[in-house]
Amino acid sequence: MASKDEIHEGKKKRLLKGEIPPGLTEPKKHKLDLLNKPDVQIPGSEEEEALQSNPLADLQSFQASCDFLKSAIKEIKELKKKNTDSSAEITSIRTDATIHFIHMKKLNRLAHFRCRKVRDITNEAKYKIDQCHLQLQNLLYEAMHLEKEITKCMEFKSKDEEIELVPLEEFYKSAPDSVSKPDVTRKDVHQQMLSRLEWELEQRKQLAIKLSETKSEKEKIAQEIQSKQDYLDTLQPKLAAILQATRPVQDYLDMPYDSIMEEHQKAQHLPVPLYVLYMQTSAYKEACDKSLKVSIVGDVDAAKSLITFTFEPDEESDSDQEEQEKADSKRRKKSTEVRNLETKNRILKKHPLSVVLDITSKDGADLQLTFCYLLALNIITVSVKVTQDPSITTTSISGGDLLSPDLILDEIYPNDHGNDSPNVANHYELKKHGLQELTSYIPVIGHPYLWCQWMGGLQFLNRDLDKEDSAGRTDRDEENNLAVSRIAAVRAKHSISAANMQKTISLLRERMKARICLLQMLLSLERGIIPLSADSMKMFPAKINAQLTSWKRSTFSDIQVLPHAERFIKAGVIRESDLIFTAVMERGSARMTAYVVLTADCPRVPPLFVVDIMWQALRTALTDIHIMEMEEEVNLHFKELLRGKSHDHLLANQLQRLLMCFDVYLETDTPASSLVPVEIPKEKMMPRICRGPARSKPYKYVPELGIFTHRC
Repeated sequence: MASKDEIHEGKKKRLLKGEIPPGLTEPKKHKLDLLNKPDVQIPGSEEEEALQSNPLADLQSFQASCDFLKSAIKEIKELKKKNTDSSAEITSIRTDATIHFIHMKKLNRLAHFRCRKVRDITNEAKYKIDQCHLQLQNLLYEAMHLEKEITKCMEFKSKDEEIELVPLEEFYKSAPDSVSKPDVTRKDVHQQMLSRLEWELEQRKQLAIKLSETKSEKEKIAQEIQSKQDYLDTLQPKLAAILQATRPVQDYLDMPYDSIMEEHQKAQHLPVPLYVLYMQTSAYKEACDKSLKVSIVGDVDAAKSLITFTFEPDEESDSDQEEQEKADSKRRKKSTEVRNLETKNRILKKHPLSVVLDITSKDGADLQLTFCYLLALNIITVSVKVTQDPSITTTSISGGDLLSPDLILDEIYPNDHGNDSPNVANHYELKKHGLQELTSYIPVIGHPYLWCQWMGGLQFLNRDLDKEDSAGRTDRDEENNLAVSRIAAVRAKHSISAANMQKTISLLRERMKARICLLQMLLSLERGIIPLSADSMKMFPAKINAQLTSWKRSTFSDIQVLPHAERFIKAGVIRESDLIFTAVMERGSARMTAYVVLTADCPRVPPLFVVDIMWQALRTALTDIHIMEMEEEVNLHFKELLRGKSHDHLLANQLQRLLMCFDVYLETDTPASSLVPVEIPKEKMMPRICRGPARSKPYKYVPELGIFTHRC
């Protein structure tokens, strides 16, 4: 075994020969290569060496030194575990490890030198870029400044450009040659502008002279007008005397000029909404409807004294009451009932004057509408009175209330029942003073229909109040809502009244005519007679075996319990406010019960029929599809029954069609057994009794051929 001295001597020899020792790899090898090559220039400092050396080679050398240190530490550990005398060998290994460690520190310094150099180079490049960017920004700013100056110069307008000059062709045509100078100005734009300005100046001087002449002439004419006006002022009393003297002639010729003048003088004391209603109704009467009668009723003297009205309820604080008690100890406090009554009277106070509108129909019926204006609530209400011709009998058991004041004007416009105030502020006003809803006072004040407000030129925000929600609001919220609602109300306008006048009068006439016709029709139906017009007779066969045996009034609760009417109630087609009648039709042992639903706007909204048949068993639309088809035939195809002047006879035409369909239903019914009742023979001409998977029945009648067929 070699001794420690021999091993150490071997390492020295290998180093002198330039060989790589076993534990020494790249770093020492690189240094030995530099020593063995005399041509390589050794750098003078580590900074130069860092720039000249290869970073990848230094990295590999650093990794080799790290590996050597790991192996040296491991080798020393193993030598110490053997517990032999190996101090010389450990010392040699430590020496080599120290050399490698020093080599690693050098590589670290070189890396730091190299990193600092790269950072300096980067900063220098960034500085150059910043300088270039700054120069670019300076150039862009100068370019933008120049563009602004150019734009300012291009947009510059001198005073002469504001002058509206005559067109160029007109200038050369009207201006003299001494001013226009066409030989020079057509070539020189500047001279052309100077010439046009000179011509404009000449024209304006001439116009100034003409203006002064016109003003002097105007003063002369004004003096003449004033002299004539003075003459007319003296003429007025003379004309009044002449009119007074011609009163007998006016009465004889039925030309009441004086009464018209008195009516117009009364109109001056009407509140603004009623004045708009009166003027627009009078204008409509003169232009379109001579049969209308418009008049003003009431106390004119009270209206004259009522210049302004402001509602001020009795709200006294405790301190005010104490002062009042000290000032007048004998005065008693008003009871709560009396104070509430006074407050109610002030809120529901009407203007002393009212406008009365009489609408007379051709059959002698008269619809009298009295329009009143509530001062505190700022709404128009109407009271209705219906007068019939005594010679026409319209006493009907089932429809006796059709001409009642509470129902005749219901839903002239859709969903306008006249039970709620269109002015949202009234809800809070009444609630603030502890009064009931306006519906409770309808018999006293009349109905505040929405169309009444339109005729008076009033227009409010849509009423969108929820009474259940408003009940939980605080007094402060109600005061705020009241203020907002008062602001929302607009002043009366003639344009609103004029836009709705013609349509409203037409609807009122149609409603009056339809109700009179419906009353006469109900009177016939109660006798078992279906009144058909001459135009309607052609739409039905000559013989219908089924007959109307009963017609009576029903209620909403009667139809509400019917299972086959539930679908109409859920759809909102049948409402509690509708008029409901029950018609019973029979043929032989078969009986059909039809519930007829009439809306307030009938016949604009066609009647609705809900049918059930008692024929060997109770049959409805839920159990028999043919009955549903019968209801569809009557309810959906009603437009075929509106021919000629039969619009008001739609109910009678639908009943006649229902009788016809009842005959077809019975004659085409084929029960399972062969025992067919002999009282129902097949008399109708039907090419096909049934068709399709549903075995539909031929309910459609073709008048030209006299046959029954199926609908396509």
